[in-house]
Amino acid sequence: MLSDIERKVLRVIANYSAGRRRTPTVDELCTKTGRNSGGIMTVLAKLANEEYIEWHRSEPDKMAVIVAWERKGR
Repeated sequence: MLSDIERKVLRVIANYSAGRRRTPTVDELCTKTGRNSGGIMTVLAKLANEEYIEWHRSEPDKMAVIVAWERKGR
């Protein structure tokens, strides 16, 4: 089960990429969520670990959505 901030970041990434045809940068995620970059990096790592997004810490602004909504039963 995703925490509130994980769910929020996932929805921001999915909606942003649908509307602008690109994913947001870490700085843009910081602005939209009110979190610092360290917190966003932690959330992105968790979403990547849970296979909601494709993301690597070496390229923090490059991500792809695998599943846009929280999975049921997890």
